[in-house]
Amino acid sequence: MAPTPMAPTPIRLHPNTPKGPAVRLRGFTRRFGENTILDRLDLDIAAGEFVALLGRSGSGKTTLLRTLAGLDSAGGQEVETPQGRAVVFQDPRLLPWKPVWKNVTLGLNGEAPRARAEAALHEVGLGHRLDAWPATLSGGEAQRTALARALVREPQLLLLDEPFAALDALTRLKMHDLVLTLWRTHRPAVLLVTHDVDEAIALSDRVLVLDRGRIAAEEVIAAPRPRTADAASQAVRARLLAHLGVEPSPAAQGPSVVRLAEASLA
Repeated sequence: MAPTPMAPTPIRLHPNTPKGPAVRLRGFTRRFGENTILDRLDLDIAAGEFVALLGRSGSGKTTLLRTLAGLDSAGGQEVETPQGRAVVFQDPRLLPWKPVWKNVTLGLNGEAPRARAEAALHEVGLGHRLDAWPATLSGGEAQRTALARALVREPQLLLLDEPFAALDALTRLKMHDLVLTLWRTHRPAVLLVTHDVDEAIALSDRVLVLDRGRIAAEEVIAAPRPRTADAASQAVRARLLAHLGVEPSPAAQGPSVVRLAEASLA
């Protein structure tokens, strides 16, 4: 009788104990013509910390993320990030002519790329879809493939650029659980750019509001996960919405508040 195949061992990124900052910016400025997008910005993200970034359109969120990802030059300014970085965008950006496992290892150097892809795909619940074509994936499966592609690079800094915005509500909640599980396992520093105030509160250790190129507000979320909509979280939500220019109705609760926030940020 043939032995039962075992799932690949999960990839490990680095020790779970954070040591030193993963991100450090001091006085960072980015201008496009006469427009100042980031204005003498200071930012620290500890190793293993989960940070969410909120802000209105044009506040500089994407510019900051692209700088931290190394997609835009820092221009000789004081920007410190780990070498191991990975980005997950709102669009999974899968190549339709390559099977799932080859999309995961795209541009990856090293030995046994298929085995590494298999390990990462098992971690995101897609071990059975290695040879599937991207066109056959659901929206949630495509985004999980993008997460596997980030994980297989063993990042010390994981940058999430509104990765759940295009998903339906139920799939979005499942992705929240998956991201938290992967973060607990691997402990990279995470910066999540989002327009969803509730998402920021549910997932992160700290929520920042970017306004006019600077950090305008900071909320430390100390409550254990999973988080409930208690009085403390409602107070945090109200303060964040106020910084975003939204005054929630006293009767507004849960998803209705999120829709107000999303409308103001669109």
